[in-house]
Amino acid sequence: MTDTIDWNEVWKSQMLKNLGPGSAADCANLWNEKENAKHFLRMVQEGGKRIRKIINGMKTTPESRVLDIGGGPGTLAVPLAKNVAHVTVVEPSEGMMSVLQDNIAEHGIGNISCVQKRWEDIDPGSDLVAPYDVVFASYSLGMLDIKEAIQKMVATSSKYVYLYWFAGETSWDAHYRAVWPQIHGSAYHPGPRCDVLYNVLYQMGIYPHVEVFPLHSVNRFSSLDEAVERLRSNYQITTESQDTVLRDYLRKALEEEKGSLVLRGSSIRVRMWWVI
Repeated sequence: MTDTIDWNEVWKSQMLKNLGPGSAADCANLWNEKENAKHFLRMVQEGGKRIRKIINGMKTTPESRVLDIGGGPGTLAVPLAKNVAHVTVVEPSEGMMSVLQDNIAEHGIGNISCVQKRWEDIDPGSDLVAPYDVVFASYSLGMLDIKEAIQKMVATSSKYVYLYWFAGETSWDAHYRAVWPQIHGSAYHPGPRCDVLYNVLYQMGIYPHVEVFPLHSVNRFSSLDEAVERLRSNYQITTESQDTVLRDYLRKALEEEKGSLVLRGSSIRVRMWWVI
């Protein structure tokens, strides 16, 4: 089966559907607004145990040089920098990069360098100081040509590559499926999952270690108005009627908890890693 199907083309096809009319906003564009990026950082920082697990799961030493692809606001890069010699973060989003730099300054960290580019546009010879002992991409595999993206990761690593991605339908997929047709008049199309990713790797001659684990999250808002404001770009809201549909949906979906409104999330995550 894997010999007759070009899994990289399957990835491209599913990603194009996800980025097309029946999909949520493109990740990089979604985080161009700094307030969205700050909200994201606050949300993920509540999962301190998860962050420590990811960092402890990487084979690093105090001498390691690490490349973080799609590092966002420094969720992993900032705490990781305390354990290694150097971290380079590649992050395309303007909002995320701004929050990342604020985060670095707030913690007084001097061993993180930042490159504001899409991974697809990175020239390892001029943009990076390769090779790196560890190269990882944590839920940032939004590249259309995933095979080419992985080849570049392999080329910049001297020891380990770690990829984190999704298995099956996520809770936010369920939200999109429920409300997207009402907003846009078309079905929602999720992006490719770990089954496609594994088969791409397999066809490349890469046979990764695989770990599967659940993850739960809580997105907190002070009010319904804030929830609509924060999530409007996710759902590509451009009209008042669309705004009303989203508001009505969130009014039912949000739960009250200790004076806040929360949107609970759950998903099955996968870690794939291999030795170069």
